[in-house]
Amino acid sequence: MKTITRTRAIGGSLVVTIPKEIVKEEFLKEGELVEIEVKKTKKDFFGALRGIGEFKRKDRMEDRL
Repeated sequence: MKTITRTRAIGGSLVVTIPKEIVKEEFLKEGELVEIEVKKTKKDFFGALRGIGEFKRKDRMEDRL
């Protein structure tokens, strides 16, 4: 099972929490060894400019050179 979680700083280390759904599915107990794979997620900006309005002639950079 995959999930996305946020890192937190505790002392000089970074920690992540395991969601309870994964704990239940994998029957995890405190103190057990687990294997993790670390990948930074890429931000998806799809739709970020929605509602910005249409491009107008005055918005062009022609006169700003």
